[in-house]
Amino acid sequence: MRKTTYWLGVDLGGTKMLAALFNEKFKLLAERKEKTSGHDGAKAVVGRLQELITGTVADAGLTARKLAGIGLGVPGPVNVLTGAVLSAPNLGWRNLPLQSILERNCHSPVRVFNDVDAGTYGEFRFGVGEQARCVVGLFPGTGIGGGCIYDGQIFRGREHSCFEVGHMQAVPDGRLCGCGRHGCLEAHASRLAIAADCAAAAYRGQAPTLLELAGTDLREIKSRTLAKSIAAGDRAIEDIVRRAARQLGVAAASIVNLIAPDIIVLGGGLVEALEKLYLEEVRAAVLQHAMPLLGERVKVRAAQLGDHATVLGAAALVAEARGKS
Repeated sequence: MRKTTYWLGVDLGGTKMLAALFNEKFKLLAERKEKTSGHDGAKAVVGRLQELITGTVADAGLTARKLAGIGLGVPGPVNVLTGAVLSAPNLGWRNLPLQSILERNCHSPVRVFNDVDAGTYGEFRFGVGEQARCVVGLFPGTGIGGGCIYDGQIFRGREHSCFEVGHMQAVPDGRLCGCGRHGCLEAHASRLAIAADCAAAAYRGQAPTLLELAGTDLREIKSRTLAKSIAAGDRAIEDIVRRAARQLGVAAASIVNLIAPDIIVLGGGLVEALEKLYLEEVRAAVLQHAMPLLGERVKVRAAQLGDHATVLGAAALVAEARGKS
């Protein structure tokens, strides 16, 4: 009898980590989720990650040694040759050799990818991407992540992951971004930027529902809170979110002019909570700002896979790297 092949995908974020075990047909066999805290330090987070991997495969009656490969999606840029995480501010990591650490401790082949690259690949292979020639993923959240699949391959640099859409210049001499530069898209259109503007509107008395739901605490102004506020009639909040979505669409139009993608996939918590609004604004901005020949042809779609996009994409990518996808 032919031996069954197992792949594990992991989505490592600043607040949670998700591991999912798949068979060779990428059918889900087991999954586990744990909280993440960058304040605990790299050693503690990696230790918890290893426990999550071991526990997930144990749920299916296996050990990590039985895995054909482990694929991880991590926030921030990655050295694609060594699997080192170059910078993950939410985790407090810099130049962490994550791939070599896990290969040594889990006794399985490991590949590390940028999380949005992996999520976009997941949508390309198994979701709304339809395995098109060129798929661009835009994921607004605490920051703004971008990924691109071109001719079936992740668009990347010679050594490093790239497609850092969140750090495209959106407003010359605009707000200070976490990267240290001014005017980045992320500084004006991320959930954090939206929450800051909405908190100010609530403080001024322009958003009574939001003030009641979350006050002016940025930590409490979450995607679904914004959706409830808009549904209840907080017009100022809707205007703020629409402006941010439009800025994302203008950036998308520039990408369309450069590489003519077939599909733009919008994902992340903001899009899940406010899908209709984001699709409307991004589509309209692409039609207005992209060259007509290119803008009229690109499809703008909401992601389908939710939390499983990155784990599926990471698992499929490590399978491809091992020559069995």
